[in-house]
Amino acid sequence: MPVITNIDDLKRIYARRVPKMFYDYAESGSWTEQTFRENTTDFDQIRLRQRVAVDMAGRSTASHMIGQEVAMPVALAPVGLTGMQCADGEIKAARAAEAFGVPFTLSTMSINSIEDVAEATTKPFWFQLYTMKDEDYTRRLIDRAKAANCSALVITLDLQILGQRHKDLKNGLSAPPKLTPKTIANLMTKWSWGIGMLGAKRRHFGNIVGHVDGISDASSLSAWTAEQFDLTLDWDKIAKLKEIWGGKVILKGILDEEDARMAAKVGADAITVSNHGGRQLDGALSSIRMLPRIMDAVGDQVEVHLDSGIRSGQDVLKALALGATGTMIGRAFVYGLGAMGQPGVTRALEVIHKELDVSMALCGEKSVTKLGRHNLLVPEDFTGRWA
Repeated sequence: MPVITNIDDLKRIYARRVPKMFYDYAESGSWTEQTFRENTTDFDQIRLRQRVAVDMAGRSTASHMIGQEVAMPVALAPVGLTGMQCADGEIKAARAAEAFGVPFTLSTMSINSIEDVAEATTKPFWFQLYTMKDEDYTRRLIDRAKAANCSALVITLDLQILGQRHKDLKNGLSAPPKLTPKTIANLMTKWSWGIGMLGAKRRHFGNIVGHVDGISDASSLSAWTAEQFDLTLDWDKIAKLKEIWGGKVILKGILDEEDARMAAKVGADAITVSNHGGRQLDGALSSIRMLPRIMDAVGDQVEVHLDSGIRSGQDVLKALALGATGTMIGRAFVYGLGAMGQPGVTRALEVIHKELDVSMALCGEKSVTKLGRHNLLVPEDFTGRWA
């Protein structure tokens, strides 16, 4: 068993074990991938302020996200196709998150269904909603999440239209993979993944197949999905969805101060500063670079979370010190899942937790709830000079 000390260790194992099309699905962005890259590299511009001769005993990373107690302010982000990274991937990730004491968010585009994950876990999880043109399907999806006792609805706002991801197109991404000579050759080198998939509960999108008339195979599913994202989604529709749900709502995909103000105005319980991991609008600013602007705009009106680019506990610390109440990790837990299954997700959380705890101590803080800009050294032009 290799010694895992950081998220990159898990990423290297993940790259060896998971088929190329699913590795590329996770580890890529849209168009030139500028935003995808800057989501991580922009964290490097922020430095930590070291403090000494401070009592470090009795430290705590415990906090709250939308009123829910968490072992650390980190939630597992919604990631589509997680069940293709590892057999029953959503179930394994949800179980790891539950045991660790952090929220898990199930994607609409998951392989395991809402009901599958609810049956396999004992605590409520969050459900992420993509709004579809088929309003009846969207309402039924919300009803299913209610029936599963999901504790929050995460409405993704930045995927009304799909950003072009060159690698997915070139790889012919599908779930399950289409058996072309190219994919067969790659799958033959990923035998442990294939053996696991033989026993998987599902291999199609579990929240769609069997829940939409006429969807019975990969080709009909692909055609339906390509046409279903709701181009007409607006703030009035978001308010209506919030009313239909009737519980905690997190609006994900906020990357502009005015959108943040609108999200607060419609009554969101939290917003997630995110650019979809650099997979939508290439050329947009990184999430961490936009966070201070959004905190200045609405930080006293709505809970703010940070998503996109987090690969370490120090990244979490920097986001919290800039004002975020919580964070989301996507790729970091997917690396662990693809590398080692449920224990890999647990290991990813352990790595991030230890990095957060030790770095917090060396910054002279005993609680994540006390982190602030006083713990950071931030370049004067970090938020940019763009008009």
